[in-house]
Amino acid sequence: MKFLKKIFPYIFLIISTFLLTYTFYKSEIYWDGTKSQYYLKYYFFSLTLVLFSIINFFLKDNIREYLVIIFSSIIVTLYTFEMYLTFNNEIKKSYLYKQKTGKKFDKRTKLQIYDDLKKKNDKIKLTVYPSSYLNLNSLFPFSGVSNSKTIYCNENGFYSIYKSDRYGFNNPDDEWSNEKIEYLLVGDSYTHGACVNRPDDIASVLRLLSKKSVLNLGYGDTGPLIHYAILREYLKKNVKKILWIYYEGNDLQNLKKELKNNVLSKYYENENFSQNLKKKQNEIDKVANDMISQSLNIDKSQNSKFLNLLKLYKIRTSIFNENKKSIPPKSEFKKIISSVKKLSKENNSKLFFIYLPDYYRYTKNFDNSNYKLVRDIIKDLDIEFIDIHQEIFDKEQNPKQLFPFEQFGHYNKAGYKKIAEKLFQITKD
Repeated sequence: MKFLKKIFPYIFLIISTFLLTYTFYKSEIYWDGTKSQYYLKYYFFSLTLVLFSIINFFLKDNIREYLVIIFSSIIVTLYTFEMYLTFNNEIKKSYLYKQKTGKKFDKRTKLQIYDDLKKKNDKIKLTVYPSSYLNLNSLFPFSGVSNSKTIYCNENGFYSIYKSDRYGFNNPDDEWSNEKIEYLLVGDSYTHGACVNRPDDIASVLRLLSKKSVLNLGYGDTGPLIHYAILREYLKKNVKKILWIYYEGNDLQNLKKELKNNVLSKYYENENFSQNLKKKQNEIDKVANDMISQSLNIDKSQNSKFLNLLKLYKIRTSIFNENKKSIPPKSEFKKIISSVKKLSKENNSKLFFIYLPDYYRYTKNFDNSNYKLVRDIIKDLDIEFIDIHQEIFDKEQNPKQLFPFEQFGHYNKAGYKKIAEKLFQITKD
């Protein structure tokens, strides 16, 4: 205890200084100042700790001894609770999945399943997110490797795997050969078909219901500017209906980052700009394969789990809504949607704006401040606005049951199905 009393002020100072430095890095470098308001509470907390750690050097030994005991107890309690929240969820998921399917929950990381499947199929690929290219100013792909079995994600007990089409999107390739397209979907991971297999994604269910051609141009970890750019690059003639699928959880945040990329900003500034991506698929495949090779050097799944534990992620997200506090790019968003409407009109396509709810809407900590902003912009532009919360989730006795094991994530099979059925009902002729 004597030794602890001596080194305690130094340990405290190191930890508090690190927290302050990390807060600055996340706020001003990683998020480039766009979420500084959100990080104010962390600045206040870490600065308080720094001040308190300095005061510690001048305290009497007996007071310092009490502080060591209190501080240690708090740390142990917090991390014990964090471990409970983390591993209790995993145990619960495994139990429920076993009970429902009779199968074991696949606990392998992406790297592990990739290595396992690579032994059977050396052409297996990982999903490559367009956000990986945000720091590049050369070719900017909007999809993954073409004509390849692609590992996506696991939230429902199994890894979703799909065969990509000629342009790296999640479609049966022959959809591109159809002269008439009933539905063209564009959006992020929810549109992409995150963590479910065909035919359980939105596009596949629409394909089944309509018995017509459906083209899915959704891709994970993308925002409105990339969605607009995808339309510019891949929109076919004779598309009857365009479903612009917006996710309230992070689409506006993604837009802020996308506007800062030199390539993407050209789509925003010049409606005639194009990378001619349809003619560059070989180059896209090479860039995507290089990105996969880089990502294989780190097991991001395991690393993320450890870091989340270290950062008390579960506790923080139960107290704060972590992803809703930045100032939205209102004018930029309106300009993009206005351009989308113009593009749709020129193509003689009917445009629908689909608003998807976030899991945290059904918790106590949801910040709904951007909903009215987005809805008003869409209605001001005279675009049909379909609110999936009002149409589906709000009518459910327990809306969380449409998420994997009622926990945070993308929608489960039932959630995607209900959305597709409702979209078909509203948009059919």
